[in-house]
Amino acid sequence: MDDYKASKEAFVSGMTGSTVFHVNLISGVALSSIALHSALHSRVQAFGSAYFLAEFVILAMPLLLSMTLFAEAPGALSLLLLVPMLVLLLLPPLEKGTPLPAESRDEPTSPTGRSRAETPPMHSSQSLNPLPALTTYRAHMMLMTILCILAVDFPVFPRILAKCETYGVSLMDIGVGSFVFSQGVVSAIPIIKDISYLQAPILPKLKTVSRKMIPIIVLGIVRVVLVKGTEYPEHVTEYGVHWNFFLTLALLPIIEVLLHPVILRIPVALLGLWIGVLHQFALSSGGMKDFLLNASRSNIIFANKEGLISLLGYVSIHILGLSLGTVILPPSPSFFRKQQHQLLDGPSSHRPSKLDPSAPRQNAKIVIELFSYSVVWWMLLAFVRLGLEVSRRMANISYVLWVAAYNTSFILGYILLDMVFFPTRTLKIRDPTDPSGKRLLIEEKGPKNSAPALLEAINKNAFILFLLSNVATGLINLNIQTMFVGDMKAMCVLCAYSMGMCGFAWLFRRKRSWKI
Repeated sequence: MDDYKASKEAFVSGMTGSTVFHVNLISGVALSSIALHSALHSRVQAFGSAYFLAEFVILAMPLLLSMTLFAEAPGALSLLLLVPMLVLLLLPPLEKGTPLPAESRDEPTSPTGRSRAETPPMHSSQSLNPLPALTTYRAHMMLMTILCILAVDFPVFPRILAKCETYGVSLMDIGVGSFVFSQGVVSAIPIIKDISYLQAPILPKLKTVSRKMIPIIVLGIVRVVLVKGTEYPEHVTEYGVHWNFFLTLALLPIIEVLLHPVILRIPVALLGLWIGVLHQFALSSGGMKDFLLNASRSNIIFANKEGLISLLGYVSIHILGLSLGTVILPPSPSFFRKQQHQLLDGPSSHRPSKLDPSAPRQNAKIVIELFSYSVVWWMLLAFVRLGLEVSRRMANISYVLWVAAYNTSFILGYILLDMVFFPTRTLKIRDPTDPSGKRLLIEEKGPKNSAPALLEAINKNAFILFLLSNVATGLINLNIQTMFVGDMKAMCVLCAYSMGMCGFAWLFRRKRSWKI
């Protein structure tokens, strides 16, 4: 057992990774699968009783293939998905689109039942319109994470895609950062709904957030106990001897609350970038890099140096995700900035706000801003990498910029696909109930769209699935010497595993078990 444990740890250690372009090509398969799915649902009828199986084949299997059998040729796999998509585009679109089984949301309407007013309704709790592209992005990111967790233990998963030891880029390296970035995006929701939340007293917010994070901290501690107790193979240089990703995830929302007074006063993206630069300064000039690479694990602090030192880098990623959330979730990219100015105006901020977070989104403006951010992040990454290689282990500024560029670009891709396959038009009409004729209603016309049903299901219980995948991976590794399994047998195990994970999500698609 000890010999196998040492061999297994060596099997996942010492990796130097792949290239950014290769990782983008593999991830691009996810966009291609969505393009095919969108073409099917905008051009043909649904799959009836075979709906789950069809969604699994179109949405999940390509991801598994892209990181295993097609890992060396992901572009060919994307082409296999895009060819039938192009053929489907020859068909005329359906009149009203095809409703999905998971689609149970009712579009908010005005009292006329037709549209939404430019001036907000008189209520204290405002809601945001659903953003299917965000659901798709988060679910695909979670699905790729779940698949990688087990696939990396088999030789069919190329070593160049496994987590790098110190420097380098790989599919699993971007997965960790994307998980944090995604958490940051959705953490913008309460702030957009009520900007005054940023001004609320810190201590009550800390108590509330900490209470929510306690179960995740407990899970992190339980994981440490189980790994040590079962002598499960572990990669110490990822986070340290006792630290793990659950502990990092639990601390980020707490740190965000501490930053609320700053978030209120300066551009959020600038704050995230400053934190990344500060972290890099500590690494390069503050001795943290040498400490991480060379210090012996002589006490509990030194033993967990990777988890502790990388935390500030992950805070930077989380805040940059929050910044993106303030761009894509409200009706317009400038919505949050206007809220900031109104709140900081002092007495004038007591006048009734004309900003309605539930108004229809200005997708064209959001796309332009996302494209601008993508260009900026990729250019900064190219510049920084001239002298500083990417390191997930340190979460250095190169890693932060890579995660921001990657996730901004792919969210932009998902939004563009929605706009292409499910276009909407926004019209302004006079409110017939307003005698003055000055009140305008905003009416959105076009096919009603939602994320694919399977991805809706995965997103609804994403954290439970993440936990379940960790447990399943552990059980499989305790019963199978995965590093000696041939490719075909490995693919059978991985297909059954992915089917089981997706099946669980589908079974509980109408119930949210745990939300973080």
